[in-house]
Amino acid sequence: MTPARQPADPTAGPAGRSREPTDPRPGPADPTAGPAETGPTAGAVRRAREPVAWRPDRAALAAAADRTIPDVLGPGLTVLFVGINPGLWSAATGWHFARPGNRFWPALHRGGFTPRQLHPSEQDTLPGYGLGITNMVARASARADELTPAELVAGARTLTDKVARHRPAWVAVVGVTAYRIGFARPKAGFGPQPEPLAGARLWVLPNPSGLNAHFTPRTLGAAFGELRAAVAGHPPQAVG
Repeated sequence: MTPARQPADPTAGPAGRSREPTDPRPGPADPTAGPAETGPTAGAVRRAREPVAWRPDRAALAAAADRTIPDVLGPGLTVLFVGINPGLWSAATGWHFARPGNRFWPALHRGGFTPRQLHPSEQDTLPGYGLGITNMVARASARADELTPAELVAGARTLTDKVARHRPAWVAVVGVTAYRIGFARPKAGFGPQPEPLAGARLWVLPNPSGLNAHFTPRTLGAAFGELRAAVAGHPPQAVG
């Protein structure tokens, strides 16, 4: 029997990145450095130095309809998060949950999966935390309710095949309505589901879209935190 596969610790940082101890003693002053940034303008100076993410204009968003974007996958994932389908912001940028106001990335951090809030452009660091992202339906649309039930049913079959290939320990579908339709579970609720998906434990989370007024950033973070606690309490089973 193969030993049990241990889940990645989402708070440990990307795999393979060593962290050297920090010497608390200050080093010598750099004679070429300018004056220290202090006072009321210091924050503005620091913000000015930060990179500004590209924001698609209306033409770019309109052109993004029906596009697809790559999944974020890796070997040995602990949790594969499943969105409903990409929005136009995501399709235009190539980043999942990219629209300003979408609360996926804050909830991921609040729930304890990442040590800080990631920007959507940092999505490729997720496998280092044992996390991945895909969608039930690949094509982008302005709103999830533009999808047909047939698309969600077909997407559920595609997702099942994908989970069987990549074998994450957990699958978290982000959107209960899409899950109910796609998997023909009209009474499904949030949280753990009684049946696995292609061998993975299955969980349903609220939709983090800013249009979902039923959940606040705090309650979304709490919902993600419940999944994080369940993951910590149920390491993957031995295979073989």
